[in-house]
Amino acid sequence: MSKDDKDAATESPKKSKKMLMIVVLAVVLLGGGGAGAWFFFLKGDAAEAAPVKGAVVAIEETMTINLADAHYLKLGFALQMTEEAGEEEFDTAEAIDLAIDQYTGMEIAELETEKGRLKAKDELLEKIEKAYNVEDKHLVMGIYFTSFVTQ
Repeated sequence: MSKDDKDAATESPKKSKKMLMIVVLAVVLLGGGGAGAWFFFLKGDAAEAAPVKGAVVAIEETMTINLADAHYLKLGFALQMTEEAGEEEFDTAEAIDLAIDQYTGMEIAELETEKGRLKAKDELLEKIEKAYNVEDKHLVMGIYFTSFVTQ
């Protein structure tokens, strides 16, 4: 083997290592740039659109709801309205009806655990938001239990 053949053989791995480093660096830079763009542009818009808390509308009467196996739930709750909802009168009849539908016939074991209560509460909130948040107006943003007694 001549000296030129040995130099060519040793330069080949150096070139491939350089090329590998360039490719890895390009992937890292592009990934970082994409993540930065998402964080500043897309996530920033979501944070700006977050609703602002408004008045709390209390459901004055607690409800007694039949659960499964002759148990019952005494439930009272209030709705956290958004600032967009304003201070005008708010009809709570649909929210009460949705709460009754949500809890009627549930097993008491589901409601005795924190996980079960939170799941049912989140499902109720989702239904209430769907019913009241119409025409690009976000009126309801939360629900608070004021009474929750099972027997």
